[in-house]
Amino acid sequence: MVTGITRNEGSAAQRAAVRGWLAGLDRLSPAMAEMVVTAWVSAWTSSPFASLEDMPYSTLAPEHRLMDHVNHVTRTGWDLAARAEADWGVAPEPDILGAILMLHDVDKPLMYVREDGAVRGSPLSRELPHGVPGAMLLREMGFPHLVVHTVATHAHNQPFHGTNPEAWILHYADFFATDRALLLAGTQPFYQRRH
Repeated sequence: MVTGITRNEGSAAQRAAVRGWLAGLDRLSPAMAEMVVTAWVSAWTSSPFASLEDMPYSTLAPEHRLMDHVNHVTRTGWDLAARAEADWGVAPEPDILGAILMLHDVDKPLMYVREDGAVRGSPLSRELPHGVPGAMLLREMGFPHLVVHTVATHAHNQPFHGTNPEAWILHYADFFATDRALLLAGTQPFYQRRH
């Protein structure tokens, strides 16, 4: 068992809810799509949230839904991948890139809680950095190393990041979607912050 996340195939209704939510799932092979669905069902059923819609994206944008962020990142990532292929001659393998885009925040349902109407970090968020619990689940489930590694190291505050094109695509898609969520929340976007 991964710290905080228990692998769970879920019910037919839970799997259908995840399938109906994830943008681009149809671009993956059937086997990879089922693995992605199982990973999200596992995170959801291990979390304190009753529905997919209840899962928050961030403490900085507490009303922004995680499901909207993931779909925004996924759609933007596919667009960037098309540009990378056309402009750079780099064509990421669709199953790898799709899994990375769709699963980059798979641990977030366990990293946050809602208390007294506010989104706060969970106890797990004080034990392991974002990305690591998700990567642990993905490794346990048998995802390819490139997916596991990229999910583990994608957060902006990680000490190092992947050097593969999929990591670059995720980085820019994630920050693009993050800045949109922050702007909608009336919060300063990352591109204007000094670190």
